Amino acid sequence: MKKLTITEAAKIKGVSASTLRRWEAEGKLIPERTANGHRRYDLAHLLGLKREGALTVAYARVSSHNQKDDLDRQKQVLELFCASQGWQFQIIEDIGSGVNYSKGGLQHLIRAIADNQVERLVLTHKDRLLRFGSELIFNLCEQFGTEVVIINQTENTSCDEELAKDLLEIITVVSARLNGSRDPKNKRIVEELKAIAGKL
Repeated sequence: MKKLTITEAAKIKGVSASTLRRWEAEGKLIPERTANGHRRYDLAHLLGLKREGALTVAYARVSSHNQKDDLDRQKQVLELFCASQGWQFQIIEDIGSGVNYSKGGLQHLIRAIADNQVERLVLTHKDRLLRFGSELIFNLCEQFGTEVVIINQTENTSCDEELAKDLLEIITVVSARLNGSRDPKNKRIVEELKAIAGKL
């Protein structure tokens, strides 16, 4: 893998070359040296280096406003867990579907991870992050050296109703995009799928 010069490394980190030299003096980032004494930086190591003040971020989510009590319970569990570990932390919360990738809190979390501001991500359950595709965020965490902590590794059986709502949302989006969605046959298929999802 190509090694980066100090100018290239500073540009990737969004800091000055003097900041990289200071990090080296503090032992936070030790570059390799060429035969001529020039600094060379490893990209993977550079991406994993956290910014000063990087925090533990606890993420809580529910699907709708009428689940506010559940959101409060999630936040309480996250606060107690993080405090018991002695971590400095902040909580990011969202109200929105588990299949919606555009939620404000989720977007803020993704930017913070990519900006090396998140030391670790804490969740009560895996599906609190996203119903489908949470592995993408976990992969992003791995690339940027963010630890992922899931407090309860078992399936969250209390979220069957929420899963049904997410499935209905997917069905609605798909049905809206069907060519000839006014076709009685397509309408019947969509209604049958909604009925099945409603029984979950």
